Amino acid sequence: MEQTVVLMKPDGVKRGLTGEVITRIERMGLKIVALKMTWPKEELFHQHYGTNKDATLLRLGSKTLATYEKYGKDAKKDFGSDDPKVLGKMVVGWLMDYVNSGPVVAMLVEGYHAVDNMINLAGSTMPVSAHPGTIRGDFSTDSAAYANTERRGVTNVVHISGSIEEANFEKTLWFTPEEIVSYKRAEELI
Repeated sequence: MEQTVVLMKPDGVKRGLTGEVITRIERMGLKIVALKMTWPKEELFHQHYGTNKDATLLRLGSKTLATYEKYGKDAKKDFGSDDPKVLGKMVVGWLMDYVNSGPVVAMLVEGYHAVDNMINLAGSTMPVSAHPGTIRGDFSTDSAAYANTERRGVTNVVHISGSIEEANFEKTLWFTPEEIVSYKRAEELI
């Protein structure tokens, strides 16, 4: 059985979508083995997103440049720089403002192919590209193009671990072993 981390981000919590997301997870046949509401310190989010790594800053800055190119915008004009690392630091600042704007609901979800199933259930990280029927496709229309222009994080309702390795790392950040419960769902007892 795989385990994966799901975070209901502040926009999802404030909009009262936690129950809807839990329902979709359980309806899929996955089970929640740890669950808590918390308002974490910013340092936890820096660890979670790896914002102290140059590779992360370059990745975020490069994505910003790609978005600006796609929409015919000039990053240097809007932000005073087209250096991916400088832009990455800006994006991290906006992300931290967003994820620290309210409480989050952290879940550890378990099941067959839990990582891939949760990625599919959540939809594209960029809500504007998420298909209807997915969490992000149904509950957000945001995009990096608007978020960057408005100097804020993309409001995309949930965080989903992107790989088994990421899930294993995030699990140790968000949950202690005592917070994780082992049990069988009704269909597992048959």
